Amino acid sequence: KPLTDWQIVLGKYFAALTIVLFALIPTIIYYYSVFDLGVVKGNIDTGAVIGSYIGLFLLGATFVSIGMFASSITKNQIIAFAIAVFLCFFSFIGFESVSQLLSFQKIENLLINLGINEHYASISRGVLDSRDLIYFLSFIAVFLLITKTILGGRKW
Repeated sequence: KPLTDWQIVLGKYFAALTIVLFALIPTIIYYYSVFDLGVVKGNIDTGAVIGSYIGLFLLGATFVSIGMFASSITKNQIIAFAIAVFLCFFSFIGFESVSQLLSFQKIENLLINLGINEHYASISRGVLDSRDLIYFLSFIAVFLLITKTILGGRKW
């Protein structure tokens, strides 16, 4: 049965996203241990923990989409890995580092808001803001769209 490009891209994306989810599930044991075995039972900020889990899942989903993009632009797995690591690192830390080099306040704030770290830090504090969720979902959608476009370009 022939598959469309979107079916291939989304199938690979959701498979990798499932692996991210299965990697996060065992860490709930640590939360339970701190919650139940602490000096004062339940003395933990549950909202921040849930926000951190949501943030980690969105961060993993974003990194998966970047990795799929890197995988689509080259046939060599090692080069795709190197490109993906560079793009993930730059999207997480790079915008903040570049903004420190510039002295203009408006450009500095814009660059910091373009980076993933600012939005992840907001979510990990337990504040689920719609701007952060839209940022992550649009970041994922852009990289999946670019990946689909590159795959479609190979048919030409």
